[in-house]
Amino acid sequence: MKTLILAFGLLLSCLAARGDDPQRMPDKDRYGFFIAGNRTWTRIPFQLHSNLIIVPVRVNESDTLYFILDTGVSNTIITDPSVFLKKPLTLTRKVKISGAGEGGSLTASIAINNSLSIGGLRAAHHNIVILDEDMLKLSEYVGTPVHGIFGYEIFANFVVNVDFQRRELVIMRPDKYKYRKHKGDRYPITIQDTKAYTDALSVYDGQKSLPLRVVLDTGAGHALLLDRSRSTASMPIPEKNIRAQLGRGLNGVINGSLGRIQKIRFGRYEMDNILASFPDSLGFGMKLVNMPERQGNVGCELLRRFNVTFNYPDQYIVMKPIKRLMRESFEHDMSGMELRAKGDSYRNYYVDKVLSGSPAALAGLEEGDEVLFVNNSSAKDLSISDIYKILQKGEGKEISVLARRNGQIVVAHFFLKRLI
Repeated sequence: MKTLILAFGLLLSCLAARGDDPQRMPDKDRYGFFIAGNRTWTRIPFQLHSNLIIVPVRVNESDTLYFILDTGVSNTIITDPSVFLKKPLTLTRKVKISGAGEGGSLTASIAINNSLSIGGLRAAHHNIVILDEDMLKLSEYVGTPVHGIFGYEIFANFVVNVDFQRRELVIMRPDKYKYRKHKGDRYPITIQDTKAYTDALSVYDGQKSLPLRVVLDTGAGHALLLDRSRSTASMPIPEKNIRAQLGRGLNGVINGSLGRIQKIRFGRYEMDNILASFPDSLGFGMKLVNMPERQGNVGCELLRRFNVTFNYPDQYIVMKPIKRLMRESFEHDMSGMELRAKGDSYRNYYVDKVLSGSPAALAGLEEGDEVLFVNNSSAKDLSISDIYKILQKGEGKEISVLARRNGQIVVAHFFLKRLI
């Protein structure tokens, strides 16, 4: 499964609420994010696609748009500018955005004085970064419409509970939140350059345990990424590994290796046989040279196994394990086939890449093939996440794929094989 790794090098000045008591202000007079109607909390439903939290958002009374909730992205960013062709935003200066990926920086504009509506959460007089062109094509990788990314400004001002089982966010005013032991274990975090860092994780390579400082990153779909360019050279890439496109950052494709780590410990919880990503320094570590010291990041493939509460204002997180998910193994695609979603509803799937020697390659599937059926189910009835779930569980399971290539029908049969 493709992993999104969204690392930004841009931070705009935030507008603070004005007045003696912002909680009693009329909504129209507020600045920045707030909970509507002077409430102390609100619930917001979300979708989980490719291990990414997708939240419905309205901008300036627009139709419903869909944004990725990223713990560390410093500003609200519109990645798909086409949604505002009919009702353009008020643009001011140009900016450049840099981040991970093997490419150059992106150009964007600042749109001023906007309103956002996210369930019961609101933002007024809000500045937005809007890309000049949708270079990221996030919708094609996630398999559902994605129009933007946001996060830090919400986490910085509220306590945010992410309930992965209910697919629900609970946003709370910090002065009204009280930690209690039944909510889970509490671990300190440090907020630097809009990112949340924790020292609660360590990895075990079979000989010794290595403590790590990692970023908590809901903008990444993987379990664990280890950046060996940032002082983790003592943690070698596992002998059994595969080369892969690990995902996309702001500046393009992130290439690297995938391998398994024998065991990790997060707080007091141990997890075995973890899939880890090892990005090439060219597309990752070298692009983040001015970031604070850290050895990697933890993404939602690991975080979704917990009920997680982020408390940036008081600098701690609360982790409560979901027993059923803690027993679930960490798996990667067992077909060797990667997909891209196309079409108005992103339900047309094309083979983007086939790993040499993999079951899909040996069965004759090729880059550019359009997948029509998977195991007798029409692809149009499946999300891209549904297809990846089929292809990453059950080693030895037989898979049949009906595809179209240059107007001709191709039928491929293969058995899933664990590649890592």
